[in-house]
Amino acid sequence: MLPTVRTGRLYYSPDLAPSDFYLFSKMKEYLAGKRFTDDEDLQHAVMDWLNSQAAVWYEEGISKLVSRYDKCLNVQGDYVEK
Repeated sequence: MLPTVRTGRLYYSPDLAPSDFYLFSKMKEYLAGKRFTDDEDLQHAVMDWLNSQAAVWYEEGISKLVSRYDKCLNVQGDYVEK
């Protein structure tokens, strides 16, 4: 569990950010071991991967987010189990 950080009036926790707990971990798996000639090559690979994901994949990520928020609210933001 990564720490929760206060940014202005809102709290940020990587465990509750969809990009941190769902999107980036899956993208990292896809990109692992690949070599890119330049930033544009990497951007194309990322866009191709994002476009190849089915709508149900995105729905699954949002569904998981809802349950994670619920857990966080039930413990007053103290800890969210994975």
